[in-house]
Amino acid sequence: MTELQLSSPRLEITIQILAVVALLILLKLGLLTALIAGLLIYHLVQVLAPALMHVGVNASWRKTAALTIVVSTVAVLLAFGVVKLINVLTGGLEGIVQLMQSMAEVVDTARNRLPAWAQSYLPENTGELQNAASNWLREHASQVGSVGTDLGRFLFHLVIGFVIGGLVAVQGVSGYGVPSSFGLALAHRVILLSNAFRSIVFSQIRISALNTTFTAIYLAIVLPLFGVHLPLVKTMIAVTFLAGLLPVLGNLISNTVIFLVSLSVSPAVAAGSLGYLVVIHKLEYFMNARIIGSRIQARAWELLIAMLVMEAAFGLPGLVAAPIYYAYLKNELKSAGLLL
Repeated sequence: MTELQLSSPRLEITIQILAVVALLILLKLGLLTALIAGLLIYHLVQVLAPALMHVGVNASWRKTAALTIVVSTVAVLLAFGVVKLINVLTGGLEGIVQLMQSMAEVVDTARNRLPAWAQSYLPENTGELQNAASNWLREHASQVGSVGTDLGRFLFHLVIGFVIGGLVAVQGVSGYGVPSSFGLALAHRVILLSNAFRSIVFSQIRISALNTTFTAIYLAIVLPLFGVHLPLVKTMIAVTFLAGLLPVLGNLISNTVIFLVSLSVSPAVAAGSLGYLVVIHKLEYFMNARIIGSRIQARAWELLIAMLVMEAAFGLPGLVAAPIYYAYLKNELKSAGLLL
């Protein structure tokens, strides 16, 4: 996208401060879902609209047609995703619940396979795990009971984010007629934030897909060739992709799951899985450097620091938003000429 030329440095600084404050307020108010949904729709419309020129769509209707196509497609994908998610969560022998039960059993039996110094760090048995879970549920009963309310709020924020993102994509943010300096500055922030979102989210999807492909090859092809058949392979592949959408930390989650399930077969299989995963993630770090690092000039330790600070300040939403916000900050610094 072509960057807008802003004539007033004072206005530019003012809008930059307002934009940063607004982004932090969004996190504080729990509106991250709406922000991501809006950015997704905005970016998809901006990408699709020029392509419609080649099929003869009138210029005045191009963005409206693109918005209609995008919203319809996203709605279908969301409905399909919800159905698939329910299947994964309640899928009997291949469900998340069964995966968690399997991991608990591994912890229960691992005490007999580990040295004495390591056994002290594990629960005595699955009963201890169940007691801990029961205590947690009692302490957080009100939070568990509000799951339905939280889901409704999530869907509401999602829809509102789609609407706002669509309106901004179609109508712009500069107002009608000759755009004001404020409108131009605001439009510039939208462009920078959209570019940051694209750099992180779409790149992370590619990285997660690559990681999931290699993991699936190992779980579904390599291990069976050696006569090893792990349980819950499909679920672990799904967890690998979904967790991989979260930079750096997602790898730790998926690797822990695969390691524990491998340990249920034998320590040798667990060691082999761990070694293979290390190799995969060495390759992934290289891809990170090429895909994300080349776009925002950020190393893994930079993203980790940003994620640590944002998680401490805003919890899980801050953890999710950290890579996008950090990329946006980098874009602002580049735009101001403070970063090459």
